[in-house]
Parts: sequence; structure tokens; C-alpha cells
Amino acid sequence: MTLKKFTLPSLLCAASLSCAGFGQALAGVTSEEAAQLKSTLTPFGAEKAGNKEGTIPAWSGGYTTAVQGFKNGGRRGDPFANEKPLFSISAKNADQYADKLTDGTKALLKKYPNSYRLDVFQTHRTAAAPQWVYDNTFKNATTAKMNGEVVTGAYGGIPFPIPKSGREIMANHLLHWRGEGWQQEFRQYLMTSDGKRVLASEGNGMYQMPYYFKDAADKFKGDYWMIRLTTSAPAIRAGEAISGLENIDPDKSQAWVYLTGQRRVRKLPNACCDTPTPASAGVMSFDEIDVWNGRGDRFDWKIVGKKEMYIPYNVNGLYTPKSDADVLGANHLNPDHVRWELHRVWVVEATVQQGKRHQAPKSRYYIDEDTWVAVLADRWDANGQLWKTVWSHPVVMPDLPATTPQQQFGFNDLLSGAWYMSGVVNEKNTQYRIMNRMPESSFTGDALAGEGVR
Repeated sequence: MTLKKFTLPSLLCAASLSCAGFGQALAGVTSEEAAQLKSTLTPFGAEKAGNKEGTIPAWSGGYTTAVQGFKNGGRRGDPFANEKPLFSISAKNADQYADKLTDGTKALLKKYPNSYRLDVFQTHRTAAAPQWVYDNTFKNATTAKMNGEVVTGAYGGIPFPIPKSGREIMANHLLHWRGEGWQQEFRQYLMTSDGKRVLASEGNGMYQMPYYFKDAADKFKGDYWMIRLTTSAPAIRAGEAISGLENIDPDKSQAWVYLTGQRRVRKLPNACCDTPTPASAGVMSFDEIDVWNGRGDRFDWKIVGKKEMYIPYNVNGLYTPKSDADVLGANHLNPDHVRWELHRVWVVEATVQQGKRHQAPKSRYYIDEDTWVAVLADRWDANGQLWKTVWSHPVVMPDLPATTPQQQFGFNDLLSGAWYMSGVVNEKNTQYRIMNRMPESSFTGDALAGEGVR
């Protein structure tokens, strides 16, 4: 892998600091460094300039133009629906683009040469956020610290827009801007190695990020992410529910599950890491949600560098078909509906610490510089085999504004041939609804117990 050199003087120390972040506090950047957020860097810390080839444009404020006909909660439109691919990458020509493809992407092209491809489109740097989020990000740059696993001195914006460690980059992903609260219906599917589609779950989700409550820093208690999922199908799982609170201090994170067969709520003892999550019927682990989720103290984190890569981006077209079957292929997503673009990404490697265990002792993550969303990841098993490629699909949402996955993520198991996708909404009329703030009590175990119906 050939990596691009860091372009900012402030990042020249990254190599020596890349494994830091555990057992010590890392201070924020200097005011002189932070000033770059108002000149050569975007408000979120990305390089404002385009690349010298012109294939990545300069950032000019993101995409904030409402999609014609869109209403809150309705089916999401594609502002780039009339564009045609610049070219396609298949197994036949993958070698020409190998330096800009992840190992997992190359493995999929090799494994499914007759069906898998990447349609590459013009790059649009659509990332945007409200001004108050930018203002908070600027403040965070000089005040945020990584104290072991805990982010301190940050609120309402990207905590480390000029990161100095791999752990800071992953904290940016966990705390990336995606709105204050929203609701959506969903389906989750497991596709078996022989191409059979199995409905893992169907239901309704409520999500909330108190970390991004405007003008409420004095009331923030540390629970930055709240989620509540209620399952309606398949029949054997109808009535199940799960609720969780992700805390800035991972030791304070909590999750509960309501099981219909037991008619009681149970607190999950280990809702993290490589433990299978009940929300996916046990198909995904907790730390594969949104490509990466939860605590990272089992790993050493290293910044490998920043690189231009082809990644899924502005994938609104995945929402356009009105049938789930149109987007779910036998072995992977239907390439007709997945948009790929060239973007700069941070490359971060996680290696399990000596004396600790994980199903994936090594992982490599690709985090978009504009949004801080972890878009792609590859995971290796204990035998050193490339095991899974994990992905998410950032969507243009000018109504927020933001460019972020709408809970659409999944993985391909490169060894078994099975694959999984969460957040399938093609047959749903409500794909994403911006919600007002809900009481924190709505996301507790008591709330699950009070609404148990089966």
C-alpha cells in the first residue's frame, strides 16, 4: 500500500504518537494549529484543497440544496441521479486501480469476477453541518483530550479535527455529526453462501445523540448515543426489543434486551467488542455496527497514513429501488445501485494487544476525511486470513445537513461467502425522519419493560 504523505506540518508527529491514547492524556492542538480550520482546512479538519490531478475537487461548503419533492420522513431522493459513471472497475482491470482499492474490495472482485464491480462517478464533497457544529469543532480542537479511553473537553462537534493518534481518529468516527435524533423503519438480511435471503429482523428504530444537543453542554451526562430498536418480524422474534446507551466513558455504557419468551428485560453483561449483538440476530458483533463501534482498549491503534481511495459515497441511489430484491444480490449488493467516488481517507490499523483476545486480531479502517465516517474496514482472523470486509454507505442529507450512513452498514464474509446488510429500507415509506428530542427515559430498560407486549 502506497500512502500519501501528510500535508500538514501539525501531522508530522503522528507516526510517533499513533499508538498513544491509552493510559495517558493527550492535549489538544495549539491555537496556531487550530487556526488552520479557518484557512487551509475545512471546519471539520479535512484538506480544503482538491488534489493536483483535479479528480478530487476543493471543498466549497458541502451540499445543502434540498432534493426536490423530499419531505421529512419520506423516501430520499438522489441529487446525482442523472450522472453516469466515469468508468467501472471489475476483476479484468482491477490491477490498474489496485493502489486505490482496499484489500477487501480487491478480494470481492476476485471472488465474484462475473458479478461484482465498482461504478466510479465524479467526486462530490458533499459533507456539511450547521455552523454551530463547526463552531464547537473549532473549540474542541484546543480543549479535547484522550484520557485513556475517555474523550474529555469536547462537545457538540468533532473532538479532534487535527488528530495526532489513531485512537483520536476513531473517536472522531464515533462522534461524527449525524443529527440530534431520528427514527426509521428497517430490515436486516443475511444472505447465505448459496444465495438464499434470510430476514434477520424487521422493525422500527429510534436514535438520539445528546452529544449534539444544541446549547445543552451543561446538561450532557456522557451518554452520547442512544438507540432503541423494536422488532416486528420474523414471527419468532416479533416483540423483541433492545435499548442501549453509549457513554463517553465506555465503562458506563449500558444495554438491555426484552425477550418475549421470557417476558422480561435483561441487562446485557458485555454489550461490546466481538460479542454478537441481538439487534442483528447475532450475525454481527457489537464493534462492527457502523463499521466500528464501542470501546477500543483491546487494541493498539496506529495511523498508517492518509490516502486517496475509491469508497462508497453519496449512495442515495441505493434507496431508489422500491424492492429489497433489487438491491440484494446473491453474493453482494447489486452494483447497479452503489456509487463509488475517489476521496481522501485516513487509514488506521488496530492490532490486538498482547495478552488480550478478539475474533479479529487485526483490522484496518478507512475513515473519510470530510465526515470522519468509517466507510470501509477489513478484518483478519486468528490465522492471518482476510476474513471480513465491512462497509457503510454515506448518503447526502441536505435536510440536516450531513453526509452520513442512515444506519446502512454490513459485511461480506470472504471465507464463508455469506454476507449481511442492516438498514434496508427500500420497501419502507419512512426511510429517515428527523425527530425532536425524546426523554432519556425512553432509552432505558424500564421503558422496554413498560411496553412489552408479547
